[in-house]
Amino acid sequence: MVMDTIGVGLISVGWMGRLHSRAYRALPDHFPELGLRPRLVVAADPVPGAREQATERLGYERAVADWHEVLADPEVDVVSICSPNFLHREMAVAAARAGKPFWIEKPMGRYASDSRDIHDAVQRAGVITSVGFNYRHAPAVERARELIRSGRLGRITNVRGSLLADYSSDPAAPLTWRFERDRAGSGVLGDLLSHGLDLAQYLVGRIASVTALAETVITERPRPGAGIVDRSAAATGDLQPVENEDYAALLFRFDGGAVGTMDSSRVMHGPHAEYTIEVYGTSGSIRWDFQRMNELQVCLDGQEAAGYTTVYVAPGDGEFARFQPGAGTAMGYDDLKTIEAAQFLASVRSGRQFAPSVADGLAAASIVEAAEASLADGAWHDVPRVDGPLTADAPTPTI
Repeated sequence: MVMDTIGVGLISVGWMGRLHSRAYRALPDHFPELGLRPRLVVAADPVPGAREQATERLGYERAVADWHEVLADPEVDVVSICSPNFLHREMAVAAARAGKPFWIEKPMGRYASDSRDIHDAVQRAGVITSVGFNYRHAPAVERARELIRSGRLGRITNVRGSLLADYSSDPAAPLTWRFERDRAGSGVLGDLLSHGLDLAQYLVGRIASVTALAETVITERPRPGAGIVDRSAAATGDLQPVENEDYAALLFRFDGGAVGTMDSSRVMHGPHAEYTIEVYGTSGSIRWDFQRMNELQVCLDGQEAAGYTTVYVAPGDGEFARFQPGAGTAMGYDDLKTIEAAQFLASVRSGRQFAPSVADGLAAASIVEAAEASLADGAWHDVPRVDGPLTADAPTPTI
């Protein structure tokens, strides 16, 4: 098969930038029918070592310090934006104005206002976008969605989610940008709960109203030393206040009457990446845990044995067959990003929005915004509706 080349530009060569790059490189192998071969044209990063890595390890033809050069390059057809939160708005709005389709990590901005600006710029420019809600692409989640949307669980009554992590559990870890309100926005609300909220809406439907509580467990952290940007690095500086939340819990109501609860922490001792969602209906329920990504717990009325059955995903569930030949052989996290890359580039090629869009990103940010309003006054708050191509309510994409 003759494949068309599509030029890729990357902004920020951190862990997520490297992951995007691997996903682009893997795409022709796993999605050959797209007829696309990504060409890694240029990567931008202000750190010299990162630029060296982009060309020597990741395969970019060249690397630059200024991200504006990526958007100005006529050989760049699509852009990955993998920078810290506080840079997202400026970069994404500029990409839209330059007419460049872009794949951006979540949260799209520090606040819903940032995400709204990005969404509005995209609506004006008419470019295709993708937001990094990769957990919805797990084949077990796709099977769960099919069970829910087909009515197999009956009327959905309640949803329970939890996103527990330990990446900030060490109080001696430095106070990087993630703990600063002006550069990160919220803490776990935007960082982790936005994933869970997108999953809930992808599986069940729109979240209409919310109330919340939050707590900062580790209230001070040492100032990082010169050049320290990584959250796992040691720090010995003076203690400075943490400006956003370590833990948050939400109650919410869906359109249609179902209710939900969801909580998240970045300072748990024990869970590493325990991201779970449970959906309960009048005829059954499902449970999924990211740490057991290739399994789905299913309980349905009429099954032979009462209680949950463990279902191992297999060909026929989501995009599993593109990666493994049979149940029991596991897919991994990087595979989800390859699916994400395929949905993004299939959207660009067809002009149809298959990938999670900036409208989906704004929908999650709007729930976070309503939750933060609840933190201020303790009341329930309605979640504003979002215009634009919301893929959470669309049929499961077939690319």
